Amino acid sequence: MKSMLIVGCGDVGLRVARLLAGRRRLFALARNPQRHEALRQAGVIPVPGNLDDAASMHRIASIAQEVVHLAPPPSQGARDSRTAHLISALARGARLPQRLVYISTSGVYGDCAGDLVAETRPVRPASDRALRRVDAERQLRAWGRASGVRVAILRVPGIYSAERLPLERLRAGTPVLEAAADPYTNHVHADDLAHMVLAALARGRAGRVYNACDDSELRMGEWFDLVARRFGLPCPPRVGLDRASGLIPETLMSFMRESRRLVNRRARHELGVRLRHPTVVHALQAMAPAA
Repeated sequence: MKSMLIVGCGDVGLRVARLLAGRRRLFALARNPQRHEALRQAGVIPVPGNLDDAASMHRIASIAQEVVHLAPPPSQGARDSRTAHLISALARGARLPQRLVYISTSGVYGDCAGDLVAETRPVRPASDRALRRVDAERQLRAWGRASGVRVAILRVPGIYSAERLPLERLRAGTPVLEAAADPYTNHVHADDLAHMVLAALARGRAGRVYNACDDSELRMGEWFDLVARRFGLPCPPRVGLDRASGLIPETLMSFMRESRRLVNRRARHELGVRLRHPTVVHALQAMAPAA
C-alpha cells in the first residue's frame, strides 16, 4: 500500500483522507499536539513537526511516496519559507516522494479586469500574499525538475461547502460593491477540490499548473445574494467604490479589487475532472431548504 503525507491537514486535507481510506497509509504533519487524536480518528497518523521550524521536520524524510501540500505560506514577506523547509526536509530522505500536489491560489494572476483566464496567462501578483504563493510555486517546480519528483500545482479560488459560507458576513450586513464595480469571482466546492487533488496525483503532468475551479460565472455580489436568498437572509447592501473602504473590511476588499473568470478546460481534459457540483447554484440547492 502506498503512503501519503498531507501537509496542512485541515478541512480539505481530511476530505482527501476520507476519499483514500483503506487505500493509502496516511500521515499528516501536525504542529499542534491537540489535533493528534482527531487525526487518528480520521485514520491519519500524526507526525509532529512545524513548517516554521526546519529542525523539527526530520521525521518526514522518506515517509511517503505522495505528498499533498495544503499549508499556507507565512503571513509576512515575499518568500514562502515554509515551502522551502518542506522541500529541504523531503530532500534529506534516502527515498524521495514520487509525486507532490501543491494547493496554490488563483490570486497569483492578479486583477485581470474580468477576462477569461487560462493557465498560460502570466502571473501578476498584486499582494504579498500572492507573491508568497508564486514563490512557493517556483520553488516546487524547480525542485521537481532537479529531483525528478512529479510536481503538479492547483490554482484554487474561493473554497466553499455547507460549513464554509459567508453567513456571518450576511448577518452582519457587510456591503458588497455596486454592479458597475462588482468583480467576477470564482469558486470550487471543497469536495470537488479533494477529488481534483487525487486526479492531479494520478494524472498531473510534471511541473503543470491547473485551474481548480467549477463552471460558475458570476460576480461577487451575485454570490452573496445567492447565499442570502438560500438561507433566508437579507441580501447585502450595495455601495460604490468611493464608500467601500470605510464599510467593507480590508481583507474582503482585497479580493474585490481583482476580477477574473477562470477557465478549467485543462483540468477537465488532462486530469479527467468531473465536477460533483458544477456551479454554486447546484451546490446551494442541495445544502438547505430556502427559508
